[in-house]
Amino acid sequence: MTVRNVLLAAGSLVSLAAVLTMSPLMDTEVKAQMFYGKVGPANGEPDGNGQPCYGFLDGGGQCLTKQGAANSADHPVRLVGEVGKSRPRNGFEQFGRRARDLIYIALPGGSSDDPTTTVRTGEGILILDAKAGYAVVKRIPLQNMPGPLSPEEVSGMMADPVTNMLYVSTRGHLIAMDLATEKVVWNKTYEPGTCCERGQVTPDGLTLEVGSNLKDFHYVLDAKTGDIKGRIQTPKSMFNHNMGMSADGKTVFDAPNGVTMTVADMATMKATHTITFDDHVRVFVINHDTSRVYANLNNLLGFEIADAKTGKILKRVEAPGEIWKAKWADPNQKFFGHGAPQHGLALTPDESEMWVPDSINNQMLIYNNEGQDNWKLDPSKTIKLAHASNWITMGLDGKIALSSSGDVIDVKSHKIVAQLKDEYGNLIHSEKFLELAFDNKAHLMRTVNQFAEGDPAAVENRRASLDQGRVRQAQK
Repeated sequence: MTVRNVLLAAGSLVSLAAVLTMSPLMDTEVKAQMFYGKVGPANGEPDGNGQPCYGFLDGGGQCLTKQGAANSADHPVRLVGEVGKSRPRNGFEQFGRRARDLIYIALPGGSSDDPTTTVRTGEGILILDAKAGYAVVKRIPLQNMPGPLSPEEVSGMMADPVTNMLYVSTRGHLIAMDLATEKVVWNKTYEPGTCCERGQVTPDGLTLEVGSNLKDFHYVLDAKTGDIKGRIQTPKSMFNHNMGMSADGKTVFDAPNGVTMTVADMATMKATHTITFDDHVRVFVINHDTSRVYANLNNLLGFEIADAKTGKILKRVEAPGEIWKAKWADPNQKFFGHGAPQHGLALTPDESEMWVPDSINNQMLIYNNEGQDNWKLDPSKTIKLAHASNWITMGLDGKIALSSSGDVIDVKSHKIVAQLKDEYGNLIHSEKFLELAFDNKAHLMRTVNQFAEGDPAAVENRRASLDQGRVRQAQK
């Protein structure tokens, strides 16, 4: 093999190392891409084959002649590595498995459009790569129903780094799947007709609080086995549907598709008090310190604010009447918000914004948090959607929002940056999705809450940033 062929071979290795950048050699000291081994003149140091080199080590483990390594206009040379430095040869580090940031979507998980026209996107868990343009990674069949039987509707999904399991609620089952093996660990039905709704995992990863299937109680379950630890009875909250859990895992809020929400203590599994809203509670979120509940209600485009401790309704925040009231009052107009002007509500993790999906006008309304329970609509942030959004989940670190309209939205710019599509290119309208971060051994490192609630650390960081800004302003 000629010197030039050796260089070309080294160049092909460089092209495989996609995480590194290329820079041409200069006539003087060379700065080039590092792959492995020493880069520079050699005086007997071993090359990649263990043989002494008295020429020039190219960083790819090859010994070149000094003439062959010289860069010139007539003989351009591009080497790997940086002159005078070296890197251990480690193929696993270069080409081994990487940590991954993935979107898990449970199907069938709801529809944001007219059910007679929406394309069905199948059954199971569809996985997309959040760092590769949301490309499809794979689909995991979960219910494995025979063709003549339609799969059960998925009602919720949660993930647990402690057990490394994904939990999927359906209208009939609660399924636990090992995220490393993608095998079902357990599949529970509990009492016939009582399983299951959305749920949450306690911060220690050991317990699940899961709604019954529109009954008057919630299950408290062992996260490893699915065994029942107890029940939280909610006699004033029939038709349990959505729920929320405080950041410390001590308090749960169990809401029906009805007006009265039950607040309960997780330690005793007993109700402590209730909160009665002005209409049926649909989606709701709680803030970082569990002092406020924000509820999306029937016949309202906006939300009500309740004191979580006292149960008192503090405020009603309505979108401008001219954009929705006349349309909603007209029985001849059809909208797709699950029987309401909206079905969804989301706090950004730092609680700087409240996102309100407007199903009447197919748009996302953004309210700015002005403090003291004051929320102001910011029309400049409104996001136009092609389809109604009936659920929003905030991604890791609050950088993206996943919408059941099939959109991925950049939270900072309020722009749609991608769409969620299946392996056939169909837009996905599921309301059950999570962003999950894994290490290179398929262990779940970080997850998000399917409910877009306030995060204590994010709120503290925002407040600290605001305080620093005030100090800098005062010093000017």
